[in-house]
Amino acid sequence: MGKKANKRMIGFVSLGCPKNIVDSERMLAQIAQAGFPITAEPDNADVVVINTCGFIAPAKAESLDAIKHAVDCKRRGTVKKVIVAGCLSQRMGPDIFKEISGIDAVVSLDQRDYIVEIIKKTFSSASRSASRRVKDSSVSPFTPEKKSTMHQGVPDDRCRLLITPSHWAYLRISEGCDRLCSFCTIPSIRGRFRSKSQNQVLAEANELVSAGVVELNVIAQDTTNYGRDLKLKDGLSVLIKELEKISGLAWIRLMYLYPAGMSDMLIQTIARSEKIVHYLDIPIQHVNDDILKAMRRPDTRDSLRRLIEKVRSSIDDVVLRTTLMVGFPGETDKQFNELIDFVRWAQFDALGCFPFYPESGTPAAKMPNQIPEIVKQQRLDELMVTQQKIAFTRNENRLGRVLTCLVDSAERGGLYRGRYYGQAPDIDSICFIRNSSVQPGQFIKTKVIGSSDYDLLVEQI
Repeated sequence: MGKKANKRMIGFVSLGCPKNIVDSERMLAQIAQAGFPITAEPDNADVVVINTCGFIAPAKAESLDAIKHAVDCKRRGTVKKVIVAGCLSQRMGPDIFKEISGIDAVVSLDQRDYIVEIIKKTFSSASRSASRRVKDSSVSPFTPEKKSTMHQGVPDDRCRLLITPSHWAYLRISEGCDRLCSFCTIPSIRGRFRSKSQNQVLAEANELVSAGVVELNVIAQDTTNYGRDLKLKDGLSVLIKELEKISGLAWIRLMYLYPAGMSDMLIQTIARSEKIVHYLDIPIQHVNDDILKAMRRPDTRDSLRRLIEKVRSSIDDVVLRTTLMVGFPGETDKQFNELIDFVRWAQFDALGCFPFYPESGTPAAKMPNQIPEIVKQQRLDELMVTQQKIAFTRNENRLGRVLTCLVDSAERGGLYRGRYYGQAPDIDSICFIRNSSVQPGQFIKTKVIGSSDYDLLVEQI
């Protein structure tokens, strides 16, 4: 290809969850190391790489819209090549060529670490003819000679070009999922659950902290399951105790804690830690026993209630976040009201909610008594209004409190954006910091002086 080829401008679009962000950062690092310049204007790039999400219908629609936009740019001549990667590529495979014409390559999750080779091949005459010949035999027309074992093993996420602020990052500790929730597409997309070795996780963490990261957000499809496939007893507890030893690391945040995996050992490890923030993201999905059984979740309303009581009694300043689903097939008004009552009792600090989507290939998509869309939306609205009242009251109760904030960015008008330990990046509310002269990545002490909807207004002490 030569020096001229390496001057081709690469545009990159990253969609989806934190796991996808990690994949994007790994691909971006490889692209940069290969000498390709990366542009912030993908509509005018020689090559556009779209790292897609395909978990649920809205994510799939967003990804398809981004692909169609890139292909339109290609037809107008402002873009030369369009490459599609990520979960939607894995889920749809070669069918994506039939869905949208004009795509030059589709990259499976296994092929993430061959993105540079694939980019180069899109410009070779052989691969151009290959892309026209693609039928259903391969996810990508550009299969490298060496097969990646990412889907069978675990991805090596070292050497990333962060697209998050430089002071915080995601740390993926495992890939895939063995939970067979009846509504979920993740096992079919990401494969079986497999943990990274402790040494690999620590190497990645040390690399990130050495680059200036002070907050690590620990992620996986099922974080509490870490180490079980490696025959490690209390694997997550052991791992985070090792992470605590990293000098320069201030905050460790645990995301996606499966309720059934919340052991007494893990709760006590969090309670005693000086670096693990007292913020727990525990997606419970529902609380009605019949709905949970139909979802293939091992929890019950009573077990979830006991878990929340145990967590709150063990960690008195804990901030709890959860994720719920409404409109699961067969959900009655009575079962939905049971969920509302539980939310009022639990007083979650933060809550995300989704309507049920009948995803193809999942058992729940074929279940009888599917709920009409209008009913799903009504239930979603009612639940979120219920949670809004709880969140606003909690903010009022924080008036006058002293909070340590991590500064994320500068705002207009002399304000800064930041977060206290109870706010995870990108998904939760934020703190607007007033009367401050600080730098992103700095920890400061603040006092809560007000609130604006879900956000807090704080003043540096």
